[in-house]
Amino acid sequence: MNKIYDVVIVGGGVIGCSIAFQLAKRGLCVIVLEKERIANEASSAAAGMLGAQSEFSGDSPMIPLALKSREMFSELAAELKELTGMDIGFIQKGLVKLAFTEHELNELQQQYQFWRTRDASVRWLTAKELCELEPNVTEDISGAMYIPNDGQVDAADLSHALAKAAAIYGAEIREYTEVYSLLLRNDQACGVVTNSGTIYGNTVVVAAGAWSAHLLKQTGIELNMYPVKGECFSVVTEQPLLQATMFAKNGCYIVPKRGNRLLIGATSTPNTFNKHVSVQGVYSLLERAQQMMPKLAEAKWEKMWAGIRPQTGDGLPYIGEHPRCSGLWVAAGHYRNGILLSPVTGVLLADFIIKEKTDIDISSFSLIRKVTCIT
Repeated sequence: MNKIYDVVIVGGGVIGCSIAFQLAKRGLCVIVLEKERIANEASSAAAGMLGAQSEFSGDSPMIPLALKSREMFSELAAELKELTGMDIGFIQKGLVKLAFTEHELNELQQQYQFWRTRDASVRWLTAKELCELEPNVTEDISGAMYIPNDGQVDAADLSHALAKAAAIYGAEIREYTEVYSLLLRNDQACGVVTNSGTIYGNTVVVAAGAWSAHLLKQTGIELNMYPVKGECFSVVTEQPLLQATMFAKNGCYIVPKRGNRLLIGATSTPNTFNKHVSVQGVYSLLERAQQMMPKLAEAKWEKMWAGIRPQTGDGLPYIGEHPRCSGLWVAAGHYRNGILLSPVTGVLLADFIIKEKTDIDISSFSLIRKVTCIT
């Protein structure tokens, strides 16, 4: 007789593993299906920034979710360390957003005005104040905003720790298992068809990042989602050069990591699953990163890579149950915020699946919302 799982999760990235962890912790029989290795795609390519405030310049339904999720990381890091022995590299030393041109300055000042009325800890910095905070950053700026509560983790370590924790609670993690299609009977999800056979479950969660939209087409839902390639590279310095993350308005960031590593990203190339790293992409990042921190030129090259991030037309993720297929849930399209939103997404999906009450409104993330495309 075929085993029937309580929940089948499609996708072994940070979102799928977070959901598995929360469900397994609550006693459900869970299986995670990953077509490659755990955290093989965007979850290992990500910089791990927890930019709950740096990403937003005005009201957004994402803000309550982002702030709540950021608050969860301290406790989650301790829980995962105790349970698995893994250190996810949680650091909360702030983020500085930099403006170099007059246009960038105007936009950054607007973002600062938005946040200063909501969080008194957010500060505006002059060039002199920035250099006092971070002596190795250029003084040649128009202005800067310091967000002390934004932080970072090691994205790959977080994903693997969540998978390990889920397994400790009894979840089955199955790698190299590609899901070909969803199994539906009488508008009810009942499993998936994979390269190793059919796997049955009372509930199915699609958390396959940029690959989610393809799977859901068979259910009559056309998600407004597309892949975006992001290229990154890392260097190693003899001495630590940064404490806080530096994030320029032009999209380039420098994230200080353990072992005197600096992670620099990221380009943005839409509508491609091609993960080749281009010379132009790396050159563009090098140029912008050295503008922020000239001493970067002295660093030792480590490596470069690219990841495929799942973006949506309106910039909001899809989180919720399928409108016509009972027991089919989706958590995808988190774009650059997958690491940040992984704790709250895991808790939300677990709450909904076991029908626990939640005070978080997810109507803005509905699968059938009217999408107004961002520019």
